[in-house]
Amino acid sequence: MAVHFTGVVLLTQQLAPLLADGGSILNVSTGLTRFATNPAYSVYSSMKGAIEVWTHYLARELGPRRIRVNAIAPGATATDFAAGAVRDNPQYRAMIEPTVALGRIGEPDDIGAAVAAILDPRMAWVTGQRIEASGGQRL
Repeated sequence: MAVHFTGVVLLTQQLAPLLADGGSILNVSTGLTRFATNPAYSVYSSMKGAIEVWTHYLARELGPRRIRVNAIAPGATATDFAAGAVRDNPQYRAMIEPTVALGRIGEPDDIGAAVAAILDPRMAWVTGQRIEASGGQRL
């Protein structure tokens, strides 16, 4: 709770006054808020769900300053999350891949590209949104 929710809220509250009008905030959620897979992730997913709700409220609060606030929700990505299970366990990958519409596990560069797109000034009319970057996982 301290890392995934409270810390994010407190840090943003401290830095928001310093953020230039017309800027952007991108919170990080998870695809696990939409697809419940493993009960071991229930508390983590709940905290990320709280970040999504808070994103809506923060977008409303900072809207008069033209500050966009969105959340990105990555799906299964080959990182060190969960001790690198998606990245390093071929059996686990083989179990997840058929659930992804685009047929593969995400790579860190996929999420980086999505972050860059969301923060791009051409997305200036998008705020208060949860944007999933999952390759269509569990559609």
